[in-house]
Amino acid sequence: MPNATRWVESLSPWPEDGFGTERMRELLRELGDPQERFPAIHVVGTNGKSTTTRLTEALLADAGLEVGAYLSPHVRGWSERIRIGGEESDFGAALAAVREAAEALGATQFEVLTAAALAAFAEAEVDVAVVEAGLGGRHDATNVLRTRVVVLTGVALDHMDVLGDTREAIAAEKLAVVQPGCTVVLGEPEWRELAQENGAATVVVTGRSNLALAVAAAESFLGSPVDPHAADGIELAGRLERRGEEPLEIWDGAHNLAGIGWLLPRLPAARTWTVVCSILRDKRPGMMLEALSVLGPRLIATESRNGRALPAAELAAVGSAHFEHVEALSDPAAARVRAVELAGPAGAVLVTGSLYLLADLSQ
Repeated sequence: MPNATRWVESLSPWPEDGFGTERMRELLRELGDPQERFPAIHVVGTNGKSTTTRLTEALLADAGLEVGAYLSPHVRGWSERIRIGGEESDFGAALAAVREAAEALGATQFEVLTAAALAAFAEAEVDVAVVEAGLGGRHDATNVLRTRVVVLTGVALDHMDVLGDTREAIAAEKLAVVQPGCTVVLGEPEWRELAQENGAATVVVTGRSNLALAVAAAESFLGSPVDPHAADGIELAGRLERRGEEPLEIWDGAHNLAGIGWLLPRLPAARTWTVVCSILRDKRPGMMLEALSVLGPRLIATESRNGRALPAAELAAVGSAHFEHVEALSDPAAARVRAVELAGPAGAVLVTGSLYLLADLSQ
């Protein structure tokens, strides 16, 4: 596993020649097209994809299926991304199976991870794979599946430099994964016509919660009802995760304005929060910090190891317009310690802004 981890961490996460599926399809051909050996539920959307994927996985497993699940990014470790039969897969073995072909083609980090997942699912002879898209849909490495159901969790302004600067443009990129004859599950009814134009045979509009989307996805795949309680107890690292009591400490990977909007009303009230934050520079950090400033007067700005993270000093400068007390500490662990110190036993600490920050703190 250490060698596999070092190798995948050394790969570029972004394609130098632009986004597209050509190299991904060539890589899969070299591997014998494993994605053709099982049907898939493809989960796209701005927020909530990982949770919806895990909930759908649990519901299908309860129905007696052998299920593969692919998620990104991870928080506690790379092996979180590839799951088979309700457990994390052998991550090292999954990477080893694709490494030679991936290196020969110069595959990106996400292409390697996606290919490793699909090959592992085929080897395990899963009955279905629930696959979370990485970025958008049309040009995403996951847009290679034998898809039966597409889930669009919701659409918000994010990755606008790649996907477009309106919700309509972003929805079009995400729903480009729809294949003729498949079912599309929507949490937002406004995209019904777009789904139909892209070839959906059936469109199911359900509630906006991750569980409602997962139930509709599982039932659409199975053609029969599922027990929603089968997903009880499914928790993901870094999603409203309570890490301490005195002070109260919550980690949440809200990484865009829509995510912050979901998070704020779910935090315990009657506390003064100290916010520890790292934000990627393309996520409109000023608007995110303005929204977070309702929690309290203190911000500890830090930076994850992700290359797109805004440096702590720059984030602090942006935050000074919204918070009374701002400090910049580039080391995430030191930033968290400082926040706990400032909060005191009766206060509260929120660590947020990026799942990459939570991953760094979990190492």
